Amino acid sequence: FAPAALPELLPVFYRRLFPHGPYGRWLSYGGVVKNYFQLREFSFTLRDDVYLRFQSFNSPQELERELQKINPYKIDIGAVYSHRPNQHNTVHLGAFQPQEKELVFDIDMTDYDDVRTCCSSADICSKCWTLMTIAVRIIDRALVEDLGARHRLWVYSGRRGVHCWVCDDAVRKWSPALRAAAVEYLSLVKGGADTVKKVTLSHPIHPFIRRSVGVVEKYFEEYALLGQDILGSPEKWDKVLALIPEDI
Repeated sequence: FAPAALPELLPVFYRRLFPHGPYGRWLSYGGVVKNYFQLREFSFTLRDDVYLRFQSFNSPQELERELQKINPYKIDIGAVYSHRPNQHNTVHLGAFQPQEKELVFDIDMTDYDDVRTCCSSADICSKCWTLMTIAVRIIDRALVEDLGARHRLWVYSGRRGVHCWVCDDAVRKWSPALRAAAVEYLSLVKGGADTVKKVTLSHPIHPFIRRSVGVVEKYFEEYALLGQDILGSPEKWDKVLALIPEDI
């Protein structure tokens, strides 16, 4: 893939390959709420990093025509607002407010560099992709069984990870505080690159963590011991031993 080829490839992509039908049906949610699609913000990144915000459309068909006309390099799906985003300049200051947005989790392979030796940074291979499989299984189970979500859309991010869009009607209306609480519930790793031990567990172990460990254990030997060879050299096993309390 060469970025220089995009002006030639994107018109074909938006005409022949982009899933306009499913995309429009998803973001309309069955048309149950009148004008729901019209209130959705879209942002486009064009050639030379030209960025267009507050785009909105009367119908999925109008969006399809616009995509085939401008062939954006990137599409961002924004919130559903109180007024049409393309008319936000005509609305009284403070009246234009986001009303709903899907809860989105972005799982990025670069966050796993301290537990993989096969690749680093934006590089990925079949060995380290197992980490994405584990993450999806853990988070999807927690979303359904612990947080009560039903409608999840898992997609490859296009580069180095996966995104999960939680689309339940109730979740789309969650406040920022509720969203932060859900993320905090799913967060175990604390600390930056200089922190040796990034996960500290308390007793009794929380059921979410216990069930997550159950998922990890199914993959641990094949992934960590064989695939990543985490005990394959003194340097590697010293790193593992540094995580284990002295009394053990």
